[in-house]
Amino acid sequence: MTCVALSASTSSVRTFSSVGRRSSAVRRAVRGPVRCVAAAAVEKDSVSVVLLAGGVGKRMKADMPKQYLPLLGTPIALYSLKKFAEMEEVGEIVVVCDPSYRDIFEGCPVSKPVKFALPGKERQDSVFNGLSEVREGAALAAIHDSARPLVDLADVRRCCADAMEHGAAVLAVRCKATVKEANDDLSIAKTLDRSKLWEMQTPQVIKPDLLKEGFKLVNEKGYEVTDDVSIVEFMGERVQITEGSYVNIKVTTPEDMFIAERLLNEQAVTV
Repeated sequence: MTCVALSASTSSVRTFSSVGRRSSAVRRAVRGPVRCVAAAAVEKDSVSVVLLAGGVGKRMKADMPKQYLPLLGTPIALYSLKKFAEMEEVGEIVVVCDPSYRDIFEGCPVSKPVKFALPGKERQDSVFNGLSEVREGAALAAIHDSARPLVDLADVRRCCADAMEHGAAVLAVRCKATVKEANDDLSIAKTLDRSKLWEMQTPQVIKPDLLKEGFKLVNEKGYEVTDDVSIVEFMGERVQITEGSYVNIKVTTPEDMFIAERLLNEQAVTV
């Protein structure tokens, strides 16, 4: 889990587009003043999705990577592939995966061009490889964990609009748990202010040229990052939070599989 603290100057102001409204329950939970602004335009076919599907998934303790386990009969990774293919803003999908699993994606025809890239040793290496396959002229690169099958497309569109306006944006939700900073001996150093903490999700949407510039800095300095917008943060550039949904879970444990199945069944009932 990655969390970020908002500065005092920005913690009370968040931007929303008119695309994809929050549920009434979520709207009631929002605290502080809200400033409404016009959404930046995201043109048709202007977004390149980098779908990360190269992880090992050790916490799942399965005989294959978690993103390929069947969820209600469908490999987890294919839920994201199909969803992003529904977006008119998406022009291509770059799947980062081991070649031995390409047939899973090739056997799932979608309406968007699908390309492949090899996974790297670390997440940032896989993202770099995927970014290298993004077509010239793409306005945005949307990096998404294929182990998040429940992402909402309305949230994705709002995140893309925020990235168009600010250069980089990330879906995130407020931290619900109390988070404490610990010393090396595991004694508690302090309790962090939960009102300023957000849990990062995906997609993380960044303008390709900005991300490429960030990778140059990361490689020069030897930085290691666990999420994509951290690369932009290292440059001192703004990253905008787009408030997402707690439903957008990452399936990493057997318990997550059970929750995801329940949520998918509930979505099927309400459709």
